Amino acid sequence: MTDAEWAVVRDAMPVSAWLERRGGQPESYCHRQLVDAVRYLVAGGIAWRAVPADFPAWDRVYAFFRRWRDKGLVAEFHDRLRDGDGVGHRGWRGGGVTARAS
Repeated sequence: MTDAEWAVVRDAMPVSAWLERRGGQPESYCHRQLVDAVRYLVAGGIAWRAVPADFPAWDRVYAFFRRWRDKGLVAEFHDRLRDGDGVGHRGWRGGGVTARAS
């Protein structure tokens, strides 16, 4: 993901509860790496469990994907990448991206 693409998506990321002093603890994963992992999976059509070691563990990537999907953020990310600043949308396929754990 380029810096321009990340700048478009970053603003749509939810703020962690601990940053807003609502409890919880800091997240252990970089959101940019998680988005990169999802884009890699979608672009390559690979199974969740086949996530390369360069990315966070597949179950963490899938957990964040599910959370973002359930909040409508996957569609938001796609739309922002498609429409924002002409940076393209490599790796995202439509606003209705769905995925199953394999």
